[in-house]
Amino acid sequence: MIGVLRGEVVVRRPDHVVLLCGGVGYRAAVSAQTLHHVPAAGETTMLHTHLIVRDDALALYGFHSEQERELFLMLLSVQAVGPKVALAVLSGGPARELIGAIAAGDAARFQAVPGIGKRTAERIIVELREKVVGVHGAPSDGQILVARRGDGPRGLAREGLLELGYGPGEVEELLRDADPDMSAEELIAHALRAARAG
Repeated sequence: MIGVLRGEVVVRRPDHVVLLCGGVGYRAAVSAQTLHHVPAAGETTMLHTHLIVRDDALALYGFHSEQERELFLMLLSVQAVGPKVALAVLSGGPARELIGAIAAGDAARFQAVPGIGKRTAERIIVELREKVVGVHGAPSDGQILVARRGDGPRGLAREGLLELGYGPGEVEELLRDADPDMSAEELIAHALRAARAG
């Protein structure tokens, strides 16, 4: 399995890049978000990658971060979401924001993606929400966020928001006015709404 590529950018297109690594050019399909981080031709970059083997082709996909790659793999686990649709989802915003949208149950965010209807958007929320809510862990664990049992809802929500990239002080501020009887999932959704409003 090809997990990482580091090399010279030879081709940079809206939907793919070609990296020259050890005299071999590897073409990797990329999201718009990843493309923002790919430098101009002639410069060196690194991509996290995932290889999909089919009967008629080897398809390589490249990602700016390991978190984006893990979200891609999670999206592929959802029925009716293939690699092209998963890349279209990833093109809709940073992985952190997309994870937040899943945690908040924001199906409309995914309905706006070309190729995704209401049913598929709702399926993404239902099938992935538990995997990204409540949560502590590293993307390399195989999931973007891994649930840690034994903490109260507020502690779980705090850990989840920290993992999404918010600072400790920012997390406390976002949770300050939340109802203490909320579940971890509701607390995260509340915090994400507060962050957007602020």
